[in-house]
Amino acid sequence: MITIVLNGQSRTCAAGHTLAALLEDAGYAQRRVAVEINREIVPKSEHAQREIHDGDRIEIVHALGGG
Repeated sequence: MITIVLNGQSRTCAAGHTLAALLEDAGYAQRRVAVEINREIVPKSEHAQREIHDGDRIEIVHALGGG
């Protein structure tokens, strides 16, 4: 198990977890989101291959519609 910080809160997950799997677990899989790992934007095209590591700080921002 590894420990990350997701949107300011500590969270544990399995070693080797990908960003796509984390988004699924956190309920963001079907939403339009912007993701930053350790202050670096991660393009959506890299979510399935990008592994998360112990100590990573991850911020997920999702767009809300409205007017």
